[in-house]
Formats: sequence, C-alpha cells, structure tokens
Amino acid sequence: MADTVLYEVSDGLATITLNRPEAMNALNVQTKVALREAVESAAGDGAVRAVLLTAAGDRAFCVGQDLKEHIGLLVQDRETGSGQTMNTVREHYNPIVRALAGAAKPVVAAVNGVAAGAGFGFALAADYRIVADTAAFNTSFAGVALTADSGISWTLPRVIGPGRAADLLLFPRSIGAQEAYELGIANRLVPSAELRAEAEKVARALAAGPTVAYAALKESVAYGLTHSLEEALEKEDELQTRAGSSEDHAIAVQAFVNKEKPKYLGR
Repeated sequence: MADTVLYEVSDGLATITLNRPEAMNALNVQTKVALREAVESAAGDGAVRAVLLTAAGDRAFCVGQDLKEHIGLLVQDRETGSGQTMNTVREHYNPIVRALAGAAKPVVAAVNGVAAGAGFGFALAADYRIVADTAAFNTSFAGVALTADSGISWTLPRVIGPGRAADLLLFPRSIGAQEAYELGIANRLVPSAELRAEAEKVARALAAGPTVAYAALKESVAYGLTHSLEEALEKEDELQTRAGSSEDHAIAVQAFVNKEKPKYLGR
C-alpha cells in the first residue's frame, strides 16, 4: 500500500489516514488505489470491528480529485482518444464508497479540515462524522463543470434533504463547521486540537461494541430509506432475529442481569 494512505489495525480498530498533507490530501491515482485497497481491507477483515477514516495535516481532510494530475490525464486522453481519465469513478470512487457505506461495521470520519468533492463524498459515506471547528465542506463539482460522484447524489439528499442538496450542488460554496453541524452533516463538533483524541475515543468505543447489532442497524437504516413501511418491518424482523442469535446479545442480557458492563466479542 502506498505511503499516501496509511493503514493500521489495533484492538479491532482500523485507522485509515490520507497522507498527502502537502497537497491537501488531494486524490491522485496512487492515492485512490491505495485508499480503495485500505477501505476494502478494513471492510473485509473480520478482526476489524470499526473503521476510523482521517487525514494528515490540519488544512484539509481531502479536497477531492488532484486537478494538477487530472489536467495532464485529460491531455493524454485527447491525444490518444482513450477516454480513460473519467473511469476513475467506476474504478476508484464507487468501490471506495461501497466499502465504506456497506461495511458490516461502523465507520467514523474525523474531518480535520476542508472536505471537498470526493472528499466530501467519502465523509458522507461514513456512519458518523466528527468534525473539527475549523473544517469546511464544499460539493465543488459544478465549479469545474462536473456532476456529482463519490455517492453524493445519494448521500447528501438523505442527510440534508433534496432541496438543500440541490442548492449546494448547483451553487457550490464553502460550508463552515457550525453550519455543517446545523445541517446534520457533522454529527459532533469539537475543537480542532481535540479532534483526533475524540474521534479515536468514539471509534474505539464502537470497536468494543456489539458488531453484529451495529451491522444490522446500518443495513436497516439503508434499507428503510428506499422501501415501504411494510417492507421495512419485514427487514427489521429478519435483522432482529440475526442480532438476537448473536453471542453479543447473550452477553449483554447476562451482563444486565448481573449489573455488569458487557464485554462484547463482536459476533
């Protein structure tokens, strides 16, 4: 895995760090490949019970596509007629978002600075966003004559509503941390100096929690957004049966009876 993305697993928590602070963690091809590998590894590793997605530096979480590299690739496309540059959505962004949103475990994004374009999309694909008070968000796409990618057409309307999403997509602007919190983009707002410690605290608490139940909660919410009430009730029945047969549920009930704190196994 390239050093533009750092990957570490400790006590059930996989920490993925975008590591191009000098470029505001912009996504060149090397970084996109490494990030895809990291999130897919975390999603598929049974020993990983929670994921923390963060970034190096204090200026940016991720400003999206590396436009300096992108310009050169567009020139190559025109010269060769290959049209390969825009395949990055299919080859990189879509698998990254699928792995983050579809992971059978909680994903926390610690947003330390600007999150723009695909960087915004990756943050929205997480289940819980802890945001520094110095951070900002921008859809950016229309500003460079592009449409939405990285899942934003699906996630943003669901977080803030279709009307507000249309406004931010058609008229890109910087959304400060406080406004992001008020809109529901940020789940928790913290001072910049406390971001990493708070994010790790939350992510480690989730890593020690009932993983099967968390996975079921993610699945039920995603399902409920696109199905009828009757279908959602059937899905809840299915998922509650699964959660109720887990070892963690038995541990939780016994701990409650014994007036003890449960020690979950994640299965």
